[in-house]
Amino acid sequence: MFRKLAGVARATFAVAFSAALLGSGAGAAQAEPGPPVLGGGSGIVIDNEFECTLTTIGHDGAGRLVGLTAGHCGDPGAQVYAEAARGYGVLGRFVYSNHELDYAVIEFDPGRVTPVNRIGNVTITGLGAPPQFPMIVCKEGRTTGNTCGLTWGDVFGTNIETWTQMCVVEGDSGAPVVIGSTLVGMVNAYLAIACFGPEVGTNMSAIMADLNGRGGVGSGYYPI
Repeated sequence: MFRKLAGVARATFAVAFSAALLGSGAGAAQAEPGPPVLGGGSGIVIDNEFECTLTTIGHDGAGRLVGLTAGHCGDPGAQVYAEAARGYGVLGRFVYSNHELDYAVIEFDPGRVTPVNRIGNVTITGLGAPPQFPMIVCKEGRTTGNTCGLTWGDVFGTNIETWTQMCVVEGDSGAPVVIGSTLVGMVNAYLAIACFGPEVGTNMSAIMADLNGRGGVGSGYYPI
């Protein structure tokens, strides 16, 4: 059984936010310093309901600031917040979601985001081909952080997905999968048991082929 990895946003945020309002004395919450930093590996919150991980951020061929994440994290129109600075407000919206390849495109407001190419222990400087057995790949997820593992490869010969032995759990959906600083895929699911069953993710080559073939927002994408 494949387990998709979008997490459910904690209700404690709403309680804490309400408490801040009640205790402020001014009747309004203080604004978060900003703009928030976002890059591949950042935690994002979708519609104040689901927690996922941003795969990468950069510009498309038209110069728009866009990012990628797993397709099951949201549909077009869904609002995106930075998990680390949720009080700053909406930073962007989903504009396209492909549930077959399980990836989505987010268009960000460039005035509300500080895009970076390094989060945690992962730096992204380019896009590359899918990893092959027995390469070691790594990922940066909002739940489990930086983990690495053996590549099993394209188990079904689809040229779409790759299986690895990295530890992933809920909330890691969309996490960037890298070889060195080259982005080769994203985290989408695990098989059977978290952090034990193989991780399954969509290859960046398949995502880019679909993006560029479709055109529009995200076409011609390249990371910061």
